[in-house]
Amino acid sequence: MSERVLSGAVWRDFTGALEKLESLVLAADVPARPQDRAEGWRYLLRFLGSGIHVVIPAGDPDYPEFCRMIQNGMSWGLDNPDCNYSWARIRGDASYRIGGKRGSARHLEFQVNTGHFGDGNVGGWRTVSSIHGRELQAAEDGSFEITLSPEPHDGNWMKLDPDASFVLLRQYMSDWENERPADLFIERIDAEYPQPALTPDRIEARMDELVTWLSAGARSWENMSRLILATPANQVAMTEPLEGNAGLRGQSYGLGHYECAPGEAVIVELTPPDCLMWSLQLSGWFWESMEFGARQSSLNGSQAELDSDGVFRGVIAHEDPGVPNWIDPEHHASGTIGIRYLFPDRVEQPTFRTVPASSVRDELPPGTRAVTPAERRDVLERRRRAVQLRYRY
Repeated sequence: MSERVLSGAVWRDFTGALEKLESLVLAADVPARPQDRAEGWRYLLRFLGSGIHVVIPAGDPDYPEFCRMIQNGMSWGLDNPDCNYSWARIRGDASYRIGGKRGSARHLEFQVNTGHFGDGNVGGWRTVSSIHGRELQAAEDGSFEITLSPEPHDGNWMKLDPDASFVLLRQYMSDWENERPADLFIERIDAEYPQPALTPDRIEARMDELVTWLSAGARSWENMSRLILATPANQVAMTEPLEGNAGLRGQSYGLGHYECAPGEAVIVELTPPDCLMWSLQLSGWFWESMEFGARQSSLNGSQAELDSDGVFRGVIAHEDPGVPNWIDPEHHASGTIGIRYLFPDRVEQPTFRTVPASSVRDELPPGTRAVTPAERRDVLERRRRAVQLRYRY
């Protein structure tokens, strides 16, 4: 029996790790405007809340449950505003069943990975197996089952190996107002019921994992954000579509950072490839998505308007320029930018140019539609409503 649980040492280790997190916000080189400080403390609370959710109630591989690890109010790790992320803990020597109904997301993928999102070892993660929506065998009503096991299985099957440790589900919504996530369950095959009572050893292991989440995990995301922010401004280099290492299979990623001073606008141009979906988003210093429900800090292929030449021209600007493809930086003069193409026929590189905010109209094609304040309010109200419905409650 764990003496650390009985004495309270396990709790003191947790609160000690929590206290050390303040340096992520208070370090000398971290932005310190009032808005930045407010967002910093909010980020730590969000990251803590996500860690508790993933590690404590959803940390049992014998009785796994899908939990939402990221959402609009719990943002971290350059999350994609178009994606519902869900997580379930498993172990490689057991067998599991996932079942439910497919839903109407533009794309979904179940992925078995090694490691843990809180261990800080991003380069060490490995994808063991995956299956996405177009490969899934489902009935006419959208119902399906997937077996996860070390041995092959008829029908939908995902391989487990000795290092398999979690299932990550990504559900990509392009049409936020009409696409809906799947209804799902996960269970260990041959699990015993009733579920055994919690033991000191089990809660100790989960709380130690939470400490790792708050230390190594938090530092790894901070380091990655700093690396991106240190690259040349207003440049993004797209990768070839990925095949493993916990990234979404078939997705091309582009990461960089923007700089846009007050009175300036940054025009992002790209010709979207033929792909299942594409998107562009802004994130702040802490690598959390900027508010994407009540602000237009991201756009995807269903939301953006292309010009007659097939080019997307997005405008990063602090004040609404009155054009459809405004990308709102939430009053941040710099931050990270992410671009994604899913199953593209080619990898299109974007270009950036900085212009005076007052001359945006002159820099765009003459036929660019004007967006009135009333129309903008309607767009944002619909975005916010769609986000609430997508994440449910």
